[in-house]
Amino acid sequence: MADTDLMPIPGLVDPVPVARSITPRADGRIDLIGLPKAAIRQLFEVAGLDAKQARLRAKQVFHWLYHRGVTEFEAMTDIAKVMRPWLSERFVIGRPEVVEAQHSVDGTRKWLLRTADGHDFEMVFIPDADRGTLCVSSQIGCTLNCTFCHTGTMKLVRNLTPGEIVGQVMLARDALGEWPKGSMEGLGDAEDADGYDRGHYTADGRLLTNIVMMGMGEPLYNFDHVRDALKLVMDGDGLALSRRRITLSTSGVVPMMARAGEEIGVNLAVSLHAVTKEVRDEIVPINRKYGIEELLSACAAYPGASNARRITFEYVMLKDKNDSDADARELIHLIKQYKLPAKVNLIPFNPWPGAPYECSAPERVRRFSEIVFEAGISAPVRTPRGRDIDAACGQLRTAAEKKSRAQRDREAAEAPAE
Repeated sequence: MADTDLMPIPGLVDPVPVARSITPRADGRIDLIGLPKAAIRQLFEVAGLDAKQARLRAKQVFHWLYHRGVTEFEAMTDIAKVMRPWLSERFVIGRPEVVEAQHSVDGTRKWLLRTADGHDFEMVFIPDADRGTLCVSSQIGCTLNCTFCHTGTMKLVRNLTPGEIVGQVMLARDALGEWPKGSMEGLGDAEDADGYDRGHYTADGRLLTNIVMMGMGEPLYNFDHVRDALKLVMDGDGLALSRRRITLSTSGVVPMMARAGEEIGVNLAVSLHAVTKEVRDEIVPINRKYGIEELLSACAAYPGASNARRITFEYVMLKDKNDSDADARELIHLIKQYKLPAKVNLIPFNPWPGAPYECSAPERVRRFSEIVFEAGISAPVRTPRGRDIDAACGQLRTAAEKKSRAQRDREAAEAPAE
C-alpha cells in the first residue's frame, strides 16, 4: 500500500502543490539516483571518507551511475573490492519498478512504473524514422483539469523526485540497450580520475534521441525536481543529452516560465489549444489565472527563443470547439502580434471513455493546417501514436488498480514474442 495521502490542493485554478519529502527506505540506505556529484561527495564525507577520497569516489560513482547505467556497486570495476561492500551497506542504486510494459502496433512503447512508496505513473517511448522521443512524467496525477486530457481526471498524489524523473530516462536506456560502451582505461583506483575517457554519448545512431517533459503532470509545478533531473540528463559527465534535444511543456504557469528558460534552458512547448478566453477558460482552466495575453507575453520573453529555437504551441483539434477557419486566423494574428518564433503542432484529439469532445474531421484539420502554413508558420499535423495502448497525447492515466498482478502476468504470457 502507498503510504502517502493525496496532496493538499490550495486553490482551484492555481493549485501549486507542495513538494513532499522522499519517503525514507526501511533499510536506512540512501538512494543515489537523482543526486548530483557534489551531493554524492557530501554523503560520502558524512559516511566517513576524508575529503580527498570522497571527491574521487563521488566522481567514479557518478560516472558509473549516469554514464554507464550500472545498477549494482559490484559492477564498478575500477573501485577497490573492499570499497564496494562499504557502498552497498550505506547506499542503493534505485530505479522505478516496471509494473507493466506495453508495445503498440506502431512501435510505441508504454511503461507503467511504480515508486518505492507504492504509487503508479507512466512513461512513453515514440520511435520515428529520424528520432526516438521519450515522454517523461513529472507528477503522479495532475491538478490542472484540462477537460480534453484523460490524465487531468486523476487527482494529484505527489511530485516525482529528481531520481524518479531521471530514472525514467535510465530505464528507457536499459530497455533499449543504449548505455555507452567507451574505454575504461584510466578510470582505475587512482588519486585523481580527471583524465579518464568518459565514453562520450551522442544521439547519432541511437534509438533514444529526444526527451519531452509531456507526460503526467505539469512540470513547472514541480520546478525544482524537474530542473535537478534535467541537469543530470544534460551533464556531459552523466547522461549527456544536449539541451537542444529536450523540450519542456507547460499549460501556462506564467510566473515560472522565465525561470525555466534561465535555470534549465531547454526548448519550450506551450499547451495553447484555444485562441479565445472563453474557449481556453473551458478546456485549459489555468487560463482563468494566467490569460492568453499574459501567457504569450511570457513566451515572447522566454530566454533563448529564436528562429533557430522556436517555441512550439500544442493545439488539440476539437470538433466545433476550436477548429474553425476563424480560429486558425486568430492563431496567426496572435503569433504575429507577439512576434513569436513559433511552430504549431496540431494534435487530433485522442478520445477516451467519457470524454466531452470529438476529434475534428480530417479535412477540417487539414484546412486549419493549410491556413496557418499559408501565413508562413509551420503547422504540421501530429500523427497519433500508441492509441491501441492508451499512450497517445492526453491519454496517460494509470489503470493498474483495475488489474491484479495475476491478470498482468497472464497478459504478459499471452503477448507475442518479439
